[in-house]
Amino acid sequence: MSFSDFYHQSGKEISVSGDQASRFAKAVSNDFNPIHNPDNKRFCVPGDLLFALFVERYGLAESSKFTFTGLVGADTGLIFPSEISSTTLLSDSRGKDYLKVERTGLTAPFDLGIEALVRAYVRFSGQNFPHILVPLMNEQNVMINAQRPLIIYQSMALDLNTLDLTSPSLELINSDLDIDGKRGDARLYFDVKDGSCTVGHGVKHLIISGLRPSEREAVDAMVAQYLDWQTNYTAI
Repeated sequence: MSFSDFYHQSGKEISVSGDQASRFAKAVSNDFNPIHNPDNKRFCVPGDLLFALFVERYGLAESSKFTFTGLVGADTGLIFPSEISSTTLLSDSRGKDYLKVERTGLTAPFDLGIEALVRAYVRFSGQNFPHILVPLMNEQNVMINAQRPLIIYQSMALDLNTLDLTSPSLELINSDLDIDGKRGDARLYFDVKDGSCTVGHGVKHLIISGLRPSEREAVDAMVAQYLDWQTNYTAI
């Protein structure tokens, strides 16, 4: 019950190497966004990993919002405060902020049920592309740049009726995409289930950059490549 394989700790600082970030994205989230490849010029640590590390340390609240305010590079030293409040910022030693967390309601420490919810949520990221985002883009006849794809995790809000969880899962209930020029704002709405009961709901906000008119063959090739990465990945 730990994500300790995916970070290093030195004193008060937590850092994530390029290899650790890439392994988490692929092996845990099933997320093959190229921005999480260590050799990518725009590499960043997955927001899902920051979410997981925060909940592992501080537990989960009935109502939470995670807003990503900066991209975390490889080996960036993040300071996780010894105490948190209703609004908490994760920053580096220079004071640059990367994550803002707002929490209200009751809280519960990290346990097996909450770990299962974290893993279900980050696994949900593996469905974002292509299964959810490509149909949304097809509806508006746009696509991302196949050579320089850029999909950024902006925020996530989560509201739960209970923190006593047994076997939680996520179910997509709706999604939409607003386009402004070459930028798209996608929102994915989901229910949190525990067995057959709905115990909460949430929304994930993604920013899509570099949109352009859709080309069917290019989209098909991009999707095929992504699915091939997922199918043939071997965890190290």
